[in-house]
Amino acid sequence: MARAYLALGSNLGDRAATLRDAVARLAALPGTNLVTESRVRETPPWGVTDQPAFLNMAVALETTLPPEELLAHAQAIENALGRTRTAHWGPRTLDIDILLYDDVTRDTPALRLPHPYLTQRRFVLEPLADLAPDLVIAGKTVRAWLAEAE
Repeated sequence: MARAYLALGSNLGDRAATLRDAVARLAALPGTNLVTESRVRETPPWGVTDQPAFLNMAVALETTLPPEELLAHAQAIENALGRTRTAHWGPRTLDIDILLYDDVTRDTPALRLPHPYLTQRRFVLEPLADLAPDLVIAGKTVRAWLAEAE
């Protein structure tokens, strides 16, 4: 089984209920177990700032699904919970990003691992630090990246 870390965010609708539903759906994926989840944080929007605040969290999964299949399932969950893709970094009912998948690296149009903005976003690093503060990414721990984040 592989260990995958995913970030979840929501800033439209019943944000907390959407995150709870998404976590339950992720935990129910074939060959997948929910290991742990972070606490939920309310955060300001990033990128496009003229939109509602987000609720953000992270989960750790153990899964037999390959990264691309996990991504397809995550996108299906987003769609099932009302995600519409209109504006890049715009408002959304749900966003699920695969941050890390074991030590796997990918750089394809569909999937980049580790997530390209992982070490730059406090709203991702804080929940990830709840789960794995000593996890090393690009030579530094999550805790160290968080200390440097704006």
